[in-house]
Amino acid sequence: MRLPVVPAAFFGMVLGLAGLGGIWRLGARLWGLPAVVGEVVMLIAAAVWLVVAVLYAAKWVQAAEAARAEAGHPVQCCFIGLAGVATMLVGLGALPYSKTAATILIAAGALFTLAFALWRTGMLWQGDRDPGATTPVLYLPSVAGGFVTATALAALGLKDWGQLAFGAGLFSWLAIESVLLHRLYTAPMMPPPLRPALGIQLAPPVVGAVAYLSVGPGGPDIVVHALLGYGILQAVLLLRLLPWIRQQPFTPSYWGFTFGATALASAPMLLVERGDTGAIAILAPGLFAAANLVVVLVAGATLRLMLKGRLLG
Repeated sequence: MRLPVVPAAFFGMVLGLAGLGGIWRLGARLWGLPAVVGEVVMLIAAAVWLVVAVLYAAKWVQAAEAARAEAGHPVQCCFIGLAGVATMLVGLGALPYSKTAATILIAAGALFTLAFALWRTGMLWQGDRDPGATTPVLYLPSVAGGFVTATALAALGLKDWGQLAFGAGLFSWLAIESVLLHRLYTAPMMPPPLRPALGIQLAPPVVGAVAYLSVGPGGPDIVVHALLGYGILQAVLLLRLLPWIRQQPFTPSYWGFTFGATALASAPMLLVERGDTGAIAILAPGLFAAANLVVVLVAGATLRLMLKGRLLG
């Protein structure tokens, strides 16, 4: 039986679902929300991860030419890095139930993430790229990978190793963002099919804030507030650009909005749990609600595509 051929970008679904499960776990601790919701969403994220991982592995067997073409594509190749990130997030989801399983998943995901980031970044350093192919997907291998690795290692009690991963993610983000903004400011307008990738622009500061809270001092300070402030700016800019982005009809690439949205909710909730007050406490419930709305809308649109038989194009 020939299995469906899926793009690596489908791992983005796992990031959004795991992020949603994570904020519901926080909501259960912080506001007494039903704990079962977070666990069910985490289970769904794990199931989606397993299905996508099996189908993506099968792609390299039954459609190796398509897999190699994706790996060589200047934009789509970066989504392959999400395989490792998604695996670490599933590991974090499993941690309350089995530290052994979580450790195996996190270790496998971190090693894959590092290997892919080194391979892809080495290609980028060689140059000879079309500037038009520069999109926020460039963050995925080293920035998303570094920040999630930091969070995952800290959860396993390896905070010192997590700090190294945080540094790799932080300085990669700052370097790549300068390249990306130069492209957005000076190159021709991004074509509609690439515009949903701008949703990834929200993720670095807020996923970085969660990572910083995991490997840093742990409490409220100006650094995490500054990261959140920049994340909120990105969110408002994306809202301003949403009509322009939506000139591209819905595709699974819109899942790029979900991980950043859930991290933007997660960081303030973590801060409130650790005693933060004022602006952060005021923003946290609204950001939680907004993250739920984003994931539900994107998941609903994905289900509609699936029912119409158009999910794979």
